[in-house]
Amino acid sequence: MPQIVVLPHAVLCPDGAVLEVEPGTSICDALLENEIDIEHACEKSCACTTCHIVVREGFETLGDADEIEEDLLDKAWGLEPTSRLSCQAIVADEDLVVEIPKYTINHASERH
Repeated sequence: MPQIVVLPHAVLCPDGAVLEVEPGTSICDALLENEIDIEHACEKSCACTTCHIVVREGFETLGDADEIEEDLLDKAWGLEPTSRLSCQAIVADEDLVVEIPKYTINHASERH
């Protein structure tokens, strides 16, 4: 079973985490199922950028982003070449290392 290594995030996952994930699971679902409360303002419908992540290792194992995701990523804070929307990035059979950016484009969060 593949693992997702989540790098430390000051608010959402201060110590980082290692998650065991079933192939075919979105990274967003894996994070939420493991109590890492990543924002997902559009309820995982690929209509915002609040679940933006940067894949530090294993990016090439993810399927290609479609045009809608690519267009949305252009609006994400801290965009990098290995950025993805976690609601659209589906885990394959390989391990991943992901980083949740410090900020999103939301000016306010429902959690705070």
